[in-house]
Amino acid sequence: MNNKDQKSWIEIKQGSDFPLYNLPFGVFKTAGSEPRVGVALGNNVIDLSVLAEQSFFDVQEISDPTVFYEDNLNAFIELGQPAWKKTREILIDLFSEGNDTIPGNEELRPRVVLGMDEVEMLLPVRVGDYTDFYSSLEHATNVGIMFRGKDNALMPNWKHLPVGYHGRSGSIVVSGTDVHRPMGQTKADDASSPSYGPSRLMDFELEMGFIVGKETALGEQVKATEAEDYIFGMVLFNDWSARDIQKWEYVPLGPFLGKNFGSTMSPWVVTMEALEPFRVDGPAQDPKPLPYLENVEKSHFDIALEVAVQPEGKNETVISRSNFKHLYWSIHQQLAHQTVNGCNVRVGDLYASGTISGPTEDSFGSMLELSWRGSKPIPLQDGDERKFLQDGDTVIMRGSCSNGDLHIGFGEAKGKLLPVKGQ
Repeated sequence: MNNKDQKSWIEIKQGSDFPLYNLPFGVFKTAGSEPRVGVALGNNVIDLSVLAEQSFFDVQEISDPTVFYEDNLNAFIELGQPAWKKTREILIDLFSEGNDTIPGNEELRPRVVLGMDEVEMLLPVRVGDYTDFYSSLEHATNVGIMFRGKDNALMPNWKHLPVGYHGRSGSIVVSGTDVHRPMGQTKADDASSPSYGPSRLMDFELEMGFIVGKETALGEQVKATEAEDYIFGMVLFNDWSARDIQKWEYVPLGPFLGKNFGSTMSPWVVTMEALEPFRVDGPAQDPKPLPYLENVEKSHFDIALEVAVQPEGKNETVISRSNFKHLYWSIHQQLAHQTVNGCNVRVGDLYASGTISGPTEDSFGSMLELSWRGSKPIPLQDGDERKFLQDGDTVIMRGSCSNGDLHIGFGEAKGKLLPVKGQ
C-alpha cells in the first residue's frame, strides 16, 4: 500500500514528526479517564479505543479489538504483524483527505481526535526485561581511550560480539518524568578508600531502543536475518548515568547503581513499517562476524538525533547531533546475540542501543565524551557552560528521519535532573 504521499483531512504542519504515514503508537489518558491506546497524528492523539467501540477494527486480522482499551501496548503487539499492518491501513484510510466518515460525524470527531495538550502520555509498553548494549564503535573507542589509553581502547571481544548487560526495567520512565540525582559510593583517583554521597558526575546517554513484538521459547534462537519478525518498533532512550558511581563499581561485572536509578523512554513507538523508507547500509564490519551474526542488507536506519540541555529557567542549547546509522552492531545482530544461547524474549522487552556517538566531536552522545571527561567545558546559551549535568538541567532528546519527500519523527525523550530526593 503506497501511502507516503497521502494527505490527511487533519491539518498537519509541514515538517511535523507525525504525518499520516508515521502513525506511531502510544498510551495516554485524559482528566478523569482510564488509560488507553492512541496514535499520534500532527498535533493530535487519535483515540483508538473509541474507534474500536465504533467497530472500525472488527476485521479478521485484529482478533481482539479490546486491546485498544489497555493501559499498555503489549496486548496489541501480541496480536502480531498482520494486526499491526491492518491497524495502520484502517487508520490511513480513515484519516486520508476525502474520507468524510469521521469529519462528517459531529458527535464522533471530538471523541476520536484529541489535542496533544489535552492528554497525559504514559509509558507505552510494560517492559518485562531490558538489555542495554554497547554498540557504537566511536563511543566504545572514546571511553576506552579515556580509561585505558589509545593502544588498548577496545576490549578484545568488542568487534566479535554485541556487548551488553541486563538493566532494570522498573526504573524506566516515560518522557516528562523527573529523575533524582542518585547517592552511592565513589572513589577519587587520589583517595585510599571510597566515600558515600551524591553523584557529582551526572550524565545522559543518547540511545535508541527497540521493542520486542514476538516471543520465543527458552532454547530458541533468532538469526539476525530473522530479527525483524520479532521487532515491533523503536523509541528514543536516555540512559541516565552517574559516571563516578559507575567507575567505582563496574569492575568486574559492569554497570549497576550508576545506571539503574532512572532511564527515560519517549512515549511514541515508531513501527518498523514506518521506518522502511529510511534503511541504509551500516558500517563495514572487520573481522567478519560469525555466521549467526551475519546481517541483512540495509540493516541500519538513517535517524538524525540531537540532544539539548536546558538549565532551569533558561533557553535550551543543542550540544550533540548524531545519527542512529553510525552504530557498528545493528538491532538485528543485537537480538541474534541476545538469543544465541537460547535466552527467551517476550513481547514488550526493551533492547537499548547503548550510547550513539558519531565520528566528529559534535556528534558524541554523552557529556563524558563531549567534555572529554570534564577537560573541555561545553558552552551553553546565556553564558553558561557544563562539564557534567547540574540539578535543574533538563535533557531533551529528539529523533527524525527525512529523505526529501518524507519526514517522520519520534517526538522527544525529556527529563529534568532533580537534587537527591529528600535533600
